[in-house]
Amino acid sequence: MRKAGTAIESPLFSSLDELRAACLDLPPGDLRAAAAAAERQGQLTKPPGSLGRLEDVVVWLAQWQGRSMPRLDRVDILVFAGNHGVTVQGVSAYPAEVTAQMVANFSAGGAAINQLARTVGANLHVIPLALEQPTADFTQALAMTEDAFGLARKRAAIDLGLARHAALLGDPLSSAAAFGGRELAAILGAALAARQRRIPVLLDGFVCVAAVAPLAKLRVDALDHALAAHVSAEAAHRMLLGELRLAPLLDLGMRLGEGSGAAVAVSVLRAALACHAGMATFSEAGVANRPR
Repeated sequence: MRKAGTAIESPLFSSLDELRAACLDLPPGDLRAAAAAAERQGQLTKPPGSLGRLEDVVVWLAQWQGRSMPRLDRVDILVFAGNHGVTVQGVSAYPAEVTAQMVANFSAGGAAINQLARTVGANLHVIPLALEQPTADFTQALAMTEDAFGLARKRAAIDLGLARHAALLGDPLSSAAAFGGRELAAILGAALAARQRRIPVLLDGFVCVAAVAPLAKLRVDALDHALAAHVSAEAAHRMLLGELRLAPLLDLGMRLGEGSGAAVAVSVLRAALACHAGMATFSEAGVANRPR
């Protein structure tokens, strides 16, 4: 596992206007690659649509990798850790200081996400963000004003999220990312992906989906390159996914965070790709493709 600090050499966004412009300036997916993947699915030795969402997942990956035979040579799980001032109201099961302790646990390989990342062959990256500087308690004041956002921690967090995502993923034609954590701004920045290409993204739980919801408000197709990995046990997560029209891949009652649901969903993507690439077509297998 790699762990990054919070420092970056220079901000990628000098103002909120620049951030909004980046959110609106997003490249489309490759519809021809998606169509070719869908055509192959129709030629494989199975009834059409019989693999359900496994077929849809392959077509989605093809669209955002720009290749009819998508691959997952590299998967990066990015967990952004931050503290929110509202924890003083007792809304969290643990106090704010546990965040730093859990980051240390991630680094030592002792958390659930370490085991899950290893199981699905993913690279885990934990990025702590100014843990000693929580946001304000939003029950008493704005968690962060727009001026504070522009001048301080949150803009840096978005810059860092975008920079880390672009740097880590390497070849976008065979990559995907999964996001988890408790730091909204960094997840939002990372979910912008690269300005040259939107890389396939798996979103973890309620916090991640809440972080990217503003993108959908700015542009209706802004989350087309993202899938909801799972629906967590929090009722608000299910409601938010419904509002954003994101159908979760898994419903396992998970509520851990750490990117754990997204990590488990990587195994679904790998299963889908194995069938897409490894199954024979009707002509290759000498099987008649004519339903009675």
